[in-house]
Amino acid sequence: MTGVLDLLIQKNHFLDKFLQLNEKEILNFIDGNFDNLDSFYNSREKILGIISDIDAKIEEESIFDLEEEMIASDVKKKVIRALDYKNEQVTRILGQDLQILSLIETAKSNIIKELSQVKSTRKVFNSYKSHKGRKPEKISEKV
Repeated sequence: MTGVLDLLIQKNHFLDKFLQLNEKEILNFIDGNFDNLDSFYNSREKILGIISDIDAKIEEESIFDLEEEMIASDVKKKVIRALDYKNEQVTRILGQDLQILSLIETAKSNIIKELSQVKSTRKVFNSYKSHKGRKPEKISEKV
C-alpha cells in the first residue's frame, strides 16, 4: 500500500501544479490578457496526461494491495489523508475552471459587441460617403 501512497502523493503534487497554473492564468485573464491561452491549455493537457498515467499506476498497484488487514493503520491513515487532499484540490480546480470559462465567455461577448459596433460605424460612415453632395439634413437624420 505504500506504493499507492507514494503515487497518491505524486498525483497531489501534479494537482497542486495544475492549481498554480490556473491561478496564474486567471490573473492574466482578469487583466484581459489572453495571449498565453494556447500554451496554457497545452500545459494543462500535459499535466492531465501525467495525472492520468499516475491513476493507471494506482489502479495497477491497488490490485495487489486488496487485503485490508495486512495494511498498517498508519499507512491507511496517510492514504485517507492523501485522498481527502486530492478531493479538496479537485473541488478547487472545478471552481477555477468555472471562473476561467466565465472570463473567456465575458471576453468573447465583449469582442462580439465591439465587432457589432464597428459594423454599425462602418455602415454609418459608408452611408455618409454615399450621400456626399446631398442635402445635409438627410445625412444628419441617418446619423
